[in-house]
Amino acid sequence: MFGILVSLVYMAAFAFTGLCLAARMLPREKAAAKLVLGLTFGLAMMMWLPALIAFCFGVFTLWVQIGALFLAFIIAALACLRRTHKPQHLLSFQLPFVLKPGALRSFIKREKAMLLVAAPFFLLCLYLLYTHTLLPKDGALYTGQSTFGDMNMHLGFITSIAKQGLFPPEYSIMAGTPLYYPFLNASVSSTLLLLGAPLRTAYILPALWALACVFSGLYLFFEAWFKRANTAILAVLLFLLGGGFGFWYFLDGSGADSYNFSRIFTAFYETPTNYVVENIRWVNPIADMLIPQRATLFGWALLFPALYLLRRAVDGENAFVPLGLLAGALPLVHTHSFLALGLVSIPIFLYECNKGPKYALRFWPYILLAAALALPQLFAFTFRQSSAEGFLRPHFNWANESDSYFWFYIKNLGLLALLLPPAAVFAGKAYRRFASGALLILFICECFVFQPNEYDNNKLLFIAFAFSCGLVAHFLIGVNAKLKGVAGRKALAIITLAVLFLSGTLTVAREAVSHLGLSDGFEEADLAFQLYSAPNVEAANWVSENAPPDAVFLTAPNHNNAIASLTGRNIVCGSDSFLYFHGVDAISRHEDVRRMYEDYGAFEELKEAYKIDYAYESDHEWYEYYVMDGVFSGYPVVFESGDVTIYAVSERARALLR
Repeated sequence: MFGILVSLVYMAAFAFTGLCLAARMLPREKAAAKLVLGLTFGLAMMMWLPALIAFCFGVFTLWVQIGALFLAFIIAALACLRRTHKPQHLLSFQLPFVLKPGALRSFIKREKAMLLVAAPFFLLCLYLLYTHTLLPKDGALYTGQSTFGDMNMHLGFITSIAKQGLFPPEYSIMAGTPLYYPFLNASVSSTLLLLGAPLRTAYILPALWALACVFSGLYLFFEAWFKRANTAILAVLLFLLGGGFGFWYFLDGSGADSYNFSRIFTAFYETPTNYVVENIRWVNPIADMLIPQRATLFGWALLFPALYLLRRAVDGENAFVPLGLLAGALPLVHTHSFLALGLVSIPIFLYECNKGPKYALRFWPYILLAAALALPQLFAFTFRQSSAEGFLRPHFNWANESDSYFWFYIKNLGLLALLLPPAAVFAGKAYRRFASGALLILFICECFVFQPNEYDNNKLLFIAFAFSCGLVAHFLIGVNAKLKGVAGRKALAIITLAVLFLSGTLTVAREAVSHLGLSDGFEEADLAFQLYSAPNVEAANWVSENAPPDAVFLTAPNHNNAIASLTGRNIVCGSDSFLYFHGVDAISRHEDVRRMYEDYGAFEELKEAYKIDYAYESDHEWYEYYVMDGVFSGYPVVFESGDVTIYAVSERARALLR
């Protein structure tokens, strides 16, 4: 509990610093915008200040976190100084609920639209994180459907950065290989681990902060664009719950493919927004992006507030400097979000240039600041990863595998795809111009892929989708107003909303119960998705307490590897479901690992080359290989429980036993 308390105080200090910066850089913004942007700046600094110090010294330690906190206080003090160098009251953020009694009620009344849409989604995601993040039962650790895969990788990043202290970090699932994948979304949780928080808490707390920035930033973006709260609310709902016609495949009597409705809630990835059998690939952003994909979560936490600032800058506000800071912070948080922001900005910049030189000149602080901050990250990390085979290459029609071009998008996006053309015509020229970057994103994503898995282009396409949701929401609100007094207006609205939201709502509902084992009658059974069995958790606890932080383990390459994920120690080779899609060639290592388990001579030959300290045997290894009986019998057993046995195979590991 002490570690959790320290972590909360540490996070509060960075949030305070962010609020100071927002008040200083954006004095004319309303209170809600200052609050959201302040939290966004604070989150960005909590990711970046420890990293900057760690880059300088090459280590990520507790002292680095203390130094980052000291830097945050300096930034807060400087932000709270007036230009006359006279101290400014530290609480004068123009946030009324901080300054006087009763003002909190006034703030809630003024910003009820934002709270009305953001709060329920935040609470939903709080529940999902609670049920999906290392949920303990009988000594084992469980998760939900969407987090059964990627969360293991992110846990490995978090624990290895905290336990090994290397910075820049290396892959714990590929010992000795530099980590070029954006890792600041992981190191922010590594900070809390070093402060004493349990791994489950360290994973959840920063994610909740990021979710608050995503939902409130998304609302502010739409509100600044359309200047109407009801349009902003509908646009947020379309983005987070909008779905296509996938629900049809789960209704009885749907034609050739008639599936039982209950399968949505009991089968593995057979939902109305993720049903590969029928080429349904447009997933729900909550269930398939924000909860399982940590880089996307933290990237969007900076991106949507940045899009709000971009809109405010176009409207004439002096927001280009904070916009440049957020843009420059993105590459090592989420490269796709950085690219999306750049693509969205290009047409807007060209339109401003067309207005005249003075308008174009306003953009240059944003461009120069973003470039100055981002280019070192791109050259040191992003370009090194993207230079691997399978990254940037031509590819047409995104993830469509079997349908005609337009039918693919119609059935995946549903009614929203059909409404988008009239919505674009209905929108005024200014609205269309601001959304023109979405067309650029769509064109590029339909012609090229930026990573080995072409499906991952959706990390860019979702930003184009956000602009589409805004235009469609604006159109629907306008049509509803024009139909006022027409018979059947309410019935038409209900049917339209049902078709728009049914697939997404069913998917989110499935995710909400996915941690449970459900029978066909929806009766709760046991927890459904076990990540780590009780013996593996027990083994991980032993390793955390006894093995050196830089120890190397020989294990199977299962994606739910307890050693790599829970202890932060290195394994020789992990799952290709992570490595291959990051551009890491692990073919030869996989073969070497197989040989070491199946051939005593090969193990003796290769263990020194890979500097292996411990050999791990469990049901994963026996399932993956024909493990040779007695291949490790000449080495002492240091741990044994259930089906897990750990052998000390290096002199260093054996010396620890003496």
